[in-house]
Amino acid sequence: MIVRIMGEGQVRLDDGHLTELNKLDDELLAEVEGGDEAGFRRTLAALLDAVHRLGAPLPDDALEPSGLILPSPDATLAEVRDMLDGDGLIPG
Repeated sequence: MIVRIMGEGQVRLDDGHLTELNKLDDELLAEVEGGDEAGFRRTLAALLDAVHRLGAPLPDDALEPSGLILPSPDATLAEVRDMLDGDGLIPG
């Protein structure tokens, strides 16, 4: 799966890592819904760090269709709330 992190670029990620990422996504969803700014910041950073750690960055000039789009590290709670569809950022 190709993951785009807004403002950063794309990362190739094995689908087998989605379970781990979904746990962080569930935490992030709860923090966004509860308005927990500190928890949101911490979990968003952990989610993006996990994508970087588990994935392989694509070259800057690569333009692959993204299966998943994640917010930038400096996204606000309100911006991420607008991106959510009720199930979180990561499907499944």
